Amino acid sequence: MKPRGTRSGASWISSADPDLQKTFLDSLDEGELRALPFLFEFWAFDHQLPPEGDWRTWVILGGRGAGKTRAGAEWVRAQVEGSKPMDVGASRRMALVGETYDQVREVMIFGDSGILACSPEDRRPKWEASRKRLVWPNGAIATVHSANDPEGLRGPQFDAAWVDELAKWPKAQETWDMLQFALRLGEDPRVCVTTTPRNVSVLKQLLETPSTVTTHAKTEVNRANLASSFLEEVRARYAGTRMGRQELDGVLLADAEGALWTSGGIEALRVATAPELDRIVVALDPAATNGAHSDECGIVVAGVTMDGAPQDWRAYVLADATVSQASPTDWAKAAIRAMEQYGADRLVVEVNQGGQMVGEVVRQVDPLVPIREVRATRGKIARAEPIAALYEQGRVRHVGAFDTLEDQMVQMTVRGFQGSGSPDRVDALVWALHELMIAPAASWRQPTVRTL
Repeated sequence: MKPRGTRSGASWISSADPDLQKTFLDSLDEGELRALPFLFEFWAFDHQLPPEGDWRTWVILGGRGAGKTRAGAEWVRAQVEGSKPMDVGASRRMALVGETYDQVREVMIFGDSGILACSPEDRRPKWEASRKRLVWPNGAIATVHSANDPEGLRGPQFDAAWVDELAKWPKAQETWDMLQFALRLGEDPRVCVTTTPRNVSVLKQLLETPSTVTTHAKTEVNRANLASSFLEEVRARYAGTRMGRQELDGVLLADAEGALWTSGGIEALRVATAPELDRIVVALDPAATNGAHSDECGIVVAGVTMDGAPQDWRAYVLADATVSQASPTDWAKAAIRAMEQYGADRLVVEVNQGGQMVGEVVRQVDPLVPIREVRATRGKIARAEPIAALYEQGRVRHVGAFDTLEDQMVQMTVRGFQGSGSPDRVDALVWALHELMIAPAASWRQPTVRTL
């Protein structure tokens, strides 16, 4: 047995000498040995076990790979199973709610740490794909629901629910509210929420609710079950950053005071797809230096619909193609790849750092690429403020989530950038949206209607 962190039964046996381990295992009969892998209370980390007391919602906040999915799956087992395979458990009607139907099926049910993988053979539920549900030998049922379809929770009723990755749901508040109305069976309906934290209103409000209890763990606590190369890579890349604190330490981060953008504001402007766009550009903010300790080279793709007057135009951020520790040739190639992928009309390049060299590097890769060279005459905050105003007016949408870019955005304040390093992604975003929204609006003229 390997040490796996702070545990109840497993902690002492894993650290015991071999003779004691052998004595313990020899003391178990065949049935106990077969059951041992499925006794989660013996193996679990502290944060994976439900707190005692009177609560309605248990929120497990954790970094990536901290064991949240396993904890949720085992909680479901504990709710629906009785002492024997055919005995009735505390819950008979369970809801499994994730961002999409596919994610519920592939992660919560069929995943490596999902319900089926955690269940012993005599208690393993059957998956009924046509009805999107699990059925246990004792008659308990868990139905699958998607956060993209809140109305799907309007008819059913439940006595328990497992909710996964609440903080990244596209219709989080609406889906959560519908689930609360559906939890009306039994004497004590409860919810287990497993999520990596993000600064969104639905999660913050839930954590402030008196009937909510919380456990928390870093990615590091589950290191024995993770590839060492994964931990080394993410530590090297994200240690000390806000993203690292959120995605690895599982810490819910607030926006910087005086931020030009807020997490809630960005979340409200998120969409799944963009309409047909009139223009698409790629903006490139080159790194000031090269090598292992260089800044990132910001590369952002955005498009715009230009129906009507400028106040009616809408911009859509399509991709963050930023590259790290890249040579000039590498970032030029990355920018051109982004142009080709999204069918961009123009490459907008800031030339403050490299001057004429920046355009020359790009043209060495593709001599025909259409380039607009821009030079900053004002500070980063002054350039960003008009773009932040477009967001406040609801005129910019994010097509999907761009975690690192958005992390930089909420650290841009009226006093300067509060993060570490340089906000290269935000700089590229600003240049892209300036090219699409600010610059053309300045020269736009209302067409003159002539009458005869």
